[in-house]
Amino acid sequence: MSDFNENVIREFRENGGKVGGYFEHMPMLLLTTKGAKSGKTRIHPLAYTKDGNRLVIIASKGGAPTNPDWFYNVQAHPEATVEIGSQRFKARAQVPQGEERERLYAQMAAKLPQFAEYQKQTTRQIPVITLEPLDR
Repeated sequence: MSDFNENVIREFRENGGKVGGYFEHMPMLLLTTKGAKSGKTRIHPLAYTKDGNRLVIIASKGGAPTNPDWFYNVQAHPEATVEIGSQRFKARAQVPQGEERERLYAQMAAKLPQFAEYQKQTTRQIPVITLEPLDR
């Protein structure tokens, strides 16, 4: 894990889910996944929005030409752990397609405009992932 992510995770946990810098005004969560190949536990700080009782995250990787590794982790092992503020719970990840994917991506881009820019920077269709809480 990069030093940058480690610092964001530490700040998130020390401040009840609040972080500064680039992420200061973004709703943030920590997603703990099981590695698709390694089986190792990984923690990923991510921006999110809500859609009903589901959380919505985007596998943007800042508009890079490839998906982030965590996307393959949730495809291989859809049950993950989510932290929001001081709450921690299990959730099931799903990858919506078609109109639902378009709606959810537009929703995220309306709240966090950088996601619209990320899609413009790449030729891949950036995946949307929903997280349905299992034990809340």
